[in-house]
Amino acid sequence: MSQLSKKSCVPCQEGVAPLGPEEYAPLLAKLGKGWQVVNHHHLEKEFHFDNFVDALAFVNQVGAIAEQEGHHPNLFLTWGHVKIQIWTHKIDGLSESDFILAAKSDLS
Repeated sequence: MSQLSKKSCVPCQEGVAPLGPEEYAPLLAKLGKGWQVVNHHHLEKEFHFDNFVDALAFVNQVGAIAEQEGHHPNLFLTWGHVKIQIWTHKIDGLSESDFILAAKSDLS
């Protein structure tokens, strides 16, 4: 896994421009398989599990990481399926912290 998972999310300030494609492409390449940038706005990945209990446990693990990092994704849970969407709300786009949280989510 990339060095991204070893970094910590940092608070973003309003007025900072979101990352453009030339800036986020190298970060995306460092993430695990399945992550994609949607509409140049947010990261998204779907995870599949054998049952609801495992999917819920994963959501709880990612939630704990998000709380520790102070950076909170959208988590969608259904039976055997979790979708994560991550972006920096303050700038309504992508920042390095989004990629850090994505890398940490892959380790859950």
